[in-house]
Amino acid sequence: MIDIDVVSLARLQFAATALYHFLFVPLTLGLSVILGIMESVYFITKRPIWRDMTKFWGVLFGINFAMGVATGLTMEFQFGTNWAYYSHYVGDIFGAPLAIEGLMAFFLEATFVGIFFFGWDRLSRGAHLFVTWMVALGSNLSALWILIANGWMQHPVGARFNFESMRMEVSSFYDVLFNPTAQAKFVHTISAGYVTGSMFVLAISAFFLLSGRNRDFAKRSITIAAAFGLCSSLSVVVLGDESGYTAAESQKMKLAAIEGMWDTEPAPAGFNVVAITDQQNHKNLFEAKVPWLLGLIATRSASESVPGINDLVAKNAQNIRDGMKAYTALQILRKDGTNVEAKEILKQYEYGLGYALLLTKYTQDIPAATDDMITKAAWDTVPDVVPLFWTFRLMVALGFFFIGLFAFAFWMVVQKRVETSRRFLLVALFSLPLPWISSELGWFVAEYGRQPWCIDGILPTRLGASSLTTGDMWLSLGGFLILYSTLLVVELYLMVRTIRKGPEDYFGHHPAPVLSSAN
Repeated sequence: MIDIDVVSLARLQFAATALYHFLFVPLTLGLSVILGIMESVYFITKRPIWRDMTKFWGVLFGINFAMGVATGLTMEFQFGTNWAYYSHYVGDIFGAPLAIEGLMAFFLEATFVGIFFFGWDRLSRGAHLFVTWMVALGSNLSALWILIANGWMQHPVGARFNFESMRMEVSSFYDVLFNPTAQAKFVHTISAGYVTGSMFVLAISAFFLLSGRNRDFAKRSITIAAAFGLCSSLSVVVLGDESGYTAAESQKMKLAAIEGMWDTEPAPAGFNVVAITDQQNHKNLFEAKVPWLLGLIATRSASESVPGINDLVAKNAQNIRDGMKAYTALQILRKDGTNVEAKEILKQYEYGLGYALLLTKYTQDIPAATDDMITKAAWDTVPDVVPLFWTFRLMVALGFFFIGLFAFAFWMVVQKRVETSRRFLLVALFSLPLPWISSELGWFVAEYGRQPWCIDGILPTRLGASSLTTGDMWLSLGGFLILYSTLLVVELYLMVRTIRKGPEDYFGHHPAPVLSSAN
């Protein structure tokens, strides 16, 4: 049995490094596409200002890209160091998309990033435009394969347990690849990255206008950011709805916890806008609902109910009991792999095997677990409702704020009034950190809501960790925090220095002016 303190520290370390890493990822996703858009305009118009815009924002992209690579590579090592049994148990499935990401996406992106910076005077305009879009493609493909791996952890499909190897193995890579949870996470995540890139360009351009510098440069940058940001923020909300639908299909407990819904309601269920939760007594002390909304989002119908936490706990208790039968059959097969009856029992109740492993928190003799142990293990499948409930709502509120801000920015562009409203420019500038906050909240909801599972319904988190000491964990955690904090400080320093210098200092001249703001 692994000391629970080690598991907690391993979770804390991975959470900290992942959250640090994701400070760089969304900006890489967003800026890569914005660079492609800007250079496409340059290719069409041949106006030097669009080339200068692509180069300047490309410098900021390059700084961020380098830091993202540094934090991402070290983060993946933790699967082997801190989560050794997890890697052993599901490495055949989880490792495949990670390997493809490195071979297909990362090397594609890294190769073309170098050509992007050093190919301006060596390639034709069309060839360099192709390179820029390949950078964007590589960034998005990288996110795709990472999210396929993560989506499988949320909704494990296309794999089955092999009692002979005592591991999960791929049964259909097609199902792993086209996992609906992974696909929904991918489009939702990259849209959030596009919002981040758009907000970055909008905020920095607002800074230039507030400073009275680079007016033509900033106004055109705001035009791109406003249009792309409005489309992206609308996509985030729409595709977030799709994520809610897939969660209702495959992660019912997570959805019920996010919504603070303890009891199953008659269809269609109402959406709790505000709730005061008493998790110890499994009820809400107060709640304010929007009728029908949750049912329509989660089921796309007015006739299907959304199960509440209490009913799901009762179902999970039965899953645990069925898993105990599978566990007993597995013990027989480990002694006699030809036992036909045990094979049939394992096949029939295999879905509950992971639930039976939840009992290891209370006993080492799973087949002898008492009803009280089963009840406790069933309630362990409920994540903390309060942080999930409010984190989700803050994330949603920020999403609607982004829509409003980009819509107003787009209207200001159309009205040619971008420079006239200092209040708008200040709001845009001080909104800069909000997309990062929203993205981190989203990952908190996704990962914290999955607890107590490493792989939902298959492997409890507490069983996936390596057999390390708390001293080992504290040492590595401290090292990672120092390293990642240093990289973050370096990133901020380089970004701020580049922005303060501005395009005119970077190019040694003021970006090429244009005669008409309509260009």
